[in-house]
Amino acid sequence: MTILVTGSAGHLGEALMRVLRQAGRPVRGIDIKASEFTDHVGSVAGPAFVRHAVKGVRAVIHAATLHKPHVATHGYSEFVETNVTGTLNLLEAAADAGVGAFVFTSTTSAFGSALTPAPGAPAAWITENVTPIPRNIYGTSKLAAEGLCELFARRHGLPVIVLRTSRFFPEADDDAEIRGCYETENAQANELLYRRADIEDVVSAHLAALDRAEDNGFRRYIVSAPTPFAPNDLAELRMDAARVVLRHFPECEALYAERGWKLFPSIDRVYVSARAVSSLGWQPKYDFRHVLSCLRRGEDFRSPLAREIGSKGYHDVVFAEGPYPVA
Repeated sequence: MTILVTGSAGHLGEALMRVLRQAGRPVRGIDIKASEFTDHVGSVAGPAFVRHAVKGVRAVIHAATLHKPHVATHGYSEFVETNVTGTLNLLEAAADAGVGAFVFTSTTSAFGSALTPAPGAPAAWITENVTPIPRNIYGTSKLAAEGLCELFARRHGLPVIVLRTSRFFPEADDDAEIRGCYETENAQANELLYRRADIEDVVSAHLAALDRAEDNGFRRYIVSAPTPFAPNDLAELRMDAARVVLRHFPECEALYAERGWKLFPSIDRVYVSARAVSSLGWQPKYDFRHVLSCLRRGEDFRSPLAREIGSKGYHDVVFAEGPYPVA
């Protein structure tokens, strides 16, 4: 079956295209930017372009989006045009064409203010049951697109799965304090404990969702590296995260010391991806235990796919104050 991948010139889109092509699966990539992974250049905001792209397709992975890094450089209407109208165009075309599976790439940023507990409160335990409180146009537009996905699943019988993905970008953190205190690899290794996934695992989650969409109907799943933490860790994670980590992984202290790395002193939220593992049959490989195994062997903990794609950036210009401007 031919699979349509939107955003094929982007980080996730390229990763999907690489994996699907290497597996010999028929795949068609679309993006507003030309690339070796883009078969048709055009915008998802254009209904005619989308209908043409969906012809002969049996499954859609909708990864094209304006991201959080675009909040400071793009207006609200641009987010609505791409993230909401673009999703609506694809859903309409997919439903009319009788597409058998539609996977929508959403974001844990949709949870918004629900991710930040009050001072002194335990870290937030983020499952699919947490009510989102979006705090910027990015989260708002993705949540609106999720609502359209649910509408088309329930009213039009289109099998849709929404994946709320955590961080998988390779760029340095947008927080200047984090960049100043932690090497990028150190920070991203720490994040695999609670708020990050490797791109290879994100791709495998999308393909697992594609295979299960018709059986599951409409579902939302969090996609993040499996956390070692449990609800009874949450209060201490907020106060002394390093102590909790070393309780779970005593060997971490020496391995980190050898690299000159350090753990975060506090963790404010924990993404829980257990439902994706159990319901989709997703088998993520790149978690914090994998990080420590790689440190022990002196190897890069990133997947071969992550290293192959590298950093793509979000803008055509370089910003002196960080990887992207923060609104």
